[in-house]
Amino acid sequence: MALLSIAEPGQSKARLQHSKHKPALGIDLGTTNSLVATAKEGKVIVLPDQTGNTRLSSIVTYFSDGTNSVGDCDAEQLNKKIHTRISSVKRLMGKALTDISYKPGYKLIEPESGGMVEIQTVAGKRSPVQVSAAILQFLSKRGFEYLSDEPEGVVITVPAYFDDGQRQATKDAARLAGLNVLRLLSEPTAAAVAYGLDKKLNGTVLIYDLGGGTFDVSLMRLEQGVFQVVATGGDAALGGDDLDRAIMKWVQDNAGVNVQSDSELVQLQQLARETKHALSKTNRAIVRWGSWQAELSQKQFHTLIDPYIQRTLKLCKRVLRDAEVTIDELTDVILVGGSTRSPRIQELVEQWYGSKPLSSIDPESVVAMGAALQADVLAGNKYGEEMLLLDVVPLSLGIETMGNLVEKIIPRNTAIPAARAQEFTTYRDGQTVMSLHVLQGERELVQDCRSLGRFELRGIPPMVAGAARIRVTFQVDADGLVEVRAEELTSGVQSTITLKPSYGLKEGQIETMLRDSYASAQQDLVYRKLAEARVEAARHIEALRSALLVDGELLLSKDECAELNALISELDKVATGTNADAIIKLTDNLNNASQTFATRRMDKGIRSALTGHSLDELT
Repeated sequence: MALLSIAEPGQSKARLQHSKHKPALGIDLGTTNSLVATAKEGKVIVLPDQTGNTRLSSIVTYFSDGTNSVGDCDAEQLNKKIHTRISSVKRLMGKALTDISYKPGYKLIEPESGGMVEIQTVAGKRSPVQVSAAILQFLSKRGFEYLSDEPEGVVITVPAYFDDGQRQATKDAARLAGLNVLRLLSEPTAAAVAYGLDKKLNGTVLIYDLGGGTFDVSLMRLEQGVFQVVATGGDAALGGDDLDRAIMKWVQDNAGVNVQSDSELVQLQQLARETKHALSKTNRAIVRWGSWQAELSQKQFHTLIDPYIQRTLKLCKRVLRDAEVTIDELTDVILVGGSTRSPRIQELVEQWYGSKPLSSIDPESVVAMGAALQADVLAGNKYGEEMLLLDVVPLSLGIETMGNLVEKIIPRNTAIPAARAQEFTTYRDGQTVMSLHVLQGERELVQDCRSLGRFELRGIPPMVAGAARIRVTFQVDADGLVEVRAEELTSGVQSTITLKPSYGLKEGQIETMLRDSYASAQQDLVYRKLAEARVEAARHIEALRSALLVDGELLLSKDECAELNALISELDKVATGTNADAIIKLTDNLNNASQTFATRRMDKGIRSALTGHSLDELT
């Protein structure tokens, strides 16, 4: 998918390069901090506020008078006004209340109609989409003030592991903020764009992206302007916030305090961050909370945070295993995200990789910079050499088939945008409706995968079982959003669903789904073999019973009928068991035994068709 503007026939490159520049914005919508950047002629500027600070805290505070404030509020303002402070809202995007296992420090409620969780604030109910829209609007205002022209649109980054519901929620937030979304770009890909174009990197590169609330790892191949994501991994509920919370818990456990108010929580979070930063430079830090104080050593600090860092490295190993790439084949490891400034993280990543990872571009700004470069391209501006971005599907997509099985149509790690089709058929004679259940996951059985949506194909012409040709087509766009279309090929009737779930996967659910798929692979294959054997047996039994009811007495002797009915009864009994090989063997026996009956029925049908017609008519 070429993303640069291509010259029309006869139009020179020089003319393109001297045409008016179309401004655009790149936004890194982060869990802890967010940034906005713009690019022109390959030069990127991360836009600061009036005080020169480029980072915006991803916090929205709602006040009882209906107003809100985006970013950090001073403690005096928080103490004077009744308020609700919403932080880390990115972790709630596209999620239902039942999907959230942690307490965010504000009240979450389930909407009456179900779907995405809502937040109870002193100014009324707010959805994560509305909160994110406020952050996006604030950032875009900063961008509009810098640019001389109205921007063509924005590129917004999302974690590579955001599922369809989370991506759609991000798009909805942008639209609510009044923004034209040129594309959603995965954060690791954005970082690779910034490094690839700045440092002219080539080879196999691993992007280690630890932000405030999410961890992403992507394996990419960069070669002459082609950026191909080979495999992705990560955890949507693992980030630098967890390192802060580890220190917060240590303070609460040792000081014997229970934080109640928002202002106390803010102070404790600030204390944890200051302690973390101090221990990045010194061996010991004095921690004070009220009248209590204690010393936290760097060694103790490492003991608190190392389990989280080791979780990230396990995910890195899994991505390499998925792509069948060894660590020796890596050309570079790129550190992305503010949390990777931690010397301990850099140390453990270097130990694992065996060489110093790249961090020459500010890890906290690199994603916004890559988004700005991509926005510049998508706005129609010519930028140096041509560039091709190939992202991937994080989890397999498929549909439910008979026997409670999942037929995968687009496998995980398929490059997007992508379109794949597969043909299916009807199960029963005269079937005019087919129900399609779209699923996401790596397991073989429906209950072990995630449901994305259901729709029906109606108007199928009545035919014998197996005669209809139903083509099911999956299309995944550049933003990772899915459309599924079903069409009966003989009649042309079709039905389409654009998947827009009201909530996304549970925290860590993608990680769990992948882990379970590896652990249960052998068992799943056994279940699939059994389920397929049962479906095939049931299909043969139903078809043969129907045929015997119509033509059994006419075309078969009593002994022949008795033999087939005995085989049907035997297969029917065995099909309820768990021996797939026995079911397959008896199904084959029944199929072989019924061949004579099938031939006689075919002859009968031909004779019936020929009756009353001359040879000349048929010719």
